[in-house]
Parts: sequence; C-alpha cells; structure tokens
Amino acid sequence: MNVSKKLPDLPYNKQALLSFVMEETFDYHFGKHQAVYVKNLNSLNQDAELEEKTVEELILERHKKQDTALFSNTSQHWSQSCLSPNGSGRLGRSIKELTKHYFQSFDKFKAQFLTLATKLFGAGWAWLAQNDAGKLKRIPMKDLYTTLTESKEPILTSVALEHDYYIDYRNARSKFVERFWNIVNHNIDNINLNN
Repeated sequence: MNVSKKLPDLPYNKQALLSFVMEETFDYHFGKHQAVYVKNLNSLNQDAELEEKTVEELILERHKKQDTALFSNTSQHWSQSCLSPNGSGRLGRSIKELTKHYFQSFDKFKAQFLTLATKLFGAGWAWLAQNDAGKLKRIPMKDLYTTLTESKEPILTSVALEHDYYIDYRNARSKFVERFWNIVNHNIDNINLNN
C-alpha cells in the first residue's frame, strides 16, 4: 500500500462511521492525531535525500536507524491510512475463502481477532497480514510498529489506541472491536490462497 506524505482525502463520508463512533471521535482521530503525524513527518523530513523517499521506505529505513521521531510519526500516519471502512456488512467471497482456508471459519477468525485486539496491553494495533510466501498471520503490534517492519503485507487492521475508542466506549475496548466488524470492508480481492 502506497501512502502519500499528505493527509489523505477521505474516500468516504465520516458520517458513514456513525454506527461505530461519533463524529467527535472521528474528528480527533483524523483531524487532530493523524494531521499532527503528517505535519511532524514533513517537518522532520527536510533532508533532500529523505524527501525523495516514500513513506514506506522512510518507515523501514528510520526503523533500522532507530530514528524514533521520524519513524514514529511516519508509521502512525501509514497505519492510520490503512483504516478505510466500506460498510457493506456482507461477507465477500475472498474473505470467506481466506477465513475458511486459514482459520476454519469466519466466526473462529473473528473470535481470535477480538481476543488479539482486546488483550493487547496498552496501545497498538491488531493486524491480519500476509508474508511473501502467502501465509496469513494475526499480529498484535505495540504502539507505532507496523506490518512493514515485519515484512508483511497488511490485509486488515483494528486500531487499539485509546483516542479511537474512549469517547464512545470508555474502557470497553472489546465492545469497540466487536462493533468494528460493522464497518469492515469484507471484500478483499488481493489474497493469495495457494498456501
């Protein structure tokens, strides 16, 4: 996934999320938190050599060089750009195949993903990702880490950062993750099921 160094234009109306979170939550997430990550990313990215690099290249390079400031702002911007609901509520053919192939059933996968996101201590992300060999894995990642640092392609993510659920759900993170399935884009078409 290629992410711009700008705050992205939303491919959906924020009111599409009202069954999940209030506009206030969305405005904090997108209009304040992600906007600050983008602003910091660009203010830290003044070196001519760095300016030529993509967001993905910056994440990998700055992680390796332990440049915490640039890495953290860039990776948070990238991860939050992966959040893109398309609330069909229907189970697409590809994700049906995916969950049956790797997790026996969609219900089992949902239960495992809920546990993963709920039990992640502190702040972070629950990811479903695919490696180069095509194998899928559920990955809990703390704070600012992304699937890129694990050399895996992101398929699905649920954020587990307090500012994304506390206004609506207080400390009930599990309820937030359960309702996350109401807005997930279930139609995932780029999955390799050969493994």
